[in-house]
Amino acid sequence: MDRRTFVNALAASLLAAPLAAEAQRQNRIFRVGFLRAGQPPRAFIDEFQQGLREFGYVEGQNVVIEYRFTDGSIDPLPRLAAELVRLKVDVILASTGPAAFAALSVTNTVPIVFVMPDPEGFGIVPNLAHPGGNVTGLAMSSADLPGKRLQLLKEVVPRLTRVAVLWHPANPTDQVQVKGAQASVGALDLQLQLVPVSGPDDFESAFETARGAGGLLQVDGVLFTTYRAQLVNLAIRSRLPAVYGFKEFPDAGGFMSYGAHLPDLYRRAAAYVDKVLKGTNPGDLPVEQPTKFELVINLKTAKMLGLTIPQAVLLRADEVIQ
Repeated sequence: MDRRTFVNALAASLLAAPLAAEAQRQNRIFRVGFLRAGQPPRAFIDEFQQGLREFGYVEGQNVVIEYRFTDGSIDPLPRLAAELVRLKVDVILASTGPAAFAALSVTNTVPIVFVMPDPEGFGIVPNLAHPGGNVTGLAMSSADLPGKRLQLLKEVVPRLTRVAVLWHPANPTDQVQVKGAQASVGALDLQLQLVPVSGPDDFESAFETARGAGGLLQVDGVLFTTYRAQLVNLAIRSRLPAVYGFKEFPDAGGFMSYGAHLPDLYRRAAAYVDKVLKGTNPGDLPVEQPTKFELVINLKTAKMLGLTIPQAVLLRADEVIQ
């Protein structure tokens, strides 16, 4: 073989290799794990699936999504995460902090894409710009948000002095949010009454404990999102103006929310999954932070509670539910 023939043959083989690899990738059926404590709102799943479709993945054709949800409790998550690893999923979508902790506890090789609050603060990643290891994803809130929610509640209820804080101590992300709320009360001249719950059986008694408070701050957590309809009804029945983290609560009849638009984050998570499936190391993908927070007010619930929303607050609202 002369030199020119050899060079041409080498060039052809080098070009053929990536083309063959890409063809093999396109012919694969990828397996994605979706891990969460509690059934997520349908919009989260719909937006994630829609995001995957935008990158050419159609469930049942070239991607299979293995859903693993609990009843809202955290304890089964490591077992479910290990089950996904045994199924040889290509990537795990960890929905909120407990799922991310569980996935990391059972694997340091399977890529993990999370949607959770303050991943750097919780030690999931050492650095948002360079998460490292087998994990990356999207942050959905930060430690200062509970304070901002309390400030909004104080604007709507100016005479507010005591706020009940509903939280789930078993969830480490709840603990940090409580600290964030506590750090803000001095400037707002508020007292916090911590009301812990361990499961839905505690909800009724928790609202009895909160009797006499002038408002309610419910921290973000999968237990509460799972049982949001029940919690919203208890707050209204107790005549407690409640501020929540996400729009899903006012949609269910809750009074007010301030936080990121979560369905958008799940749609964005699909872009991270696509990059991982195409071979990008998750640890090289910067954690994306929300750039927009939305204020949603349910006017119907406000009227039921006998509240008049100040015009200045209404003008800042991204959505008002009549």
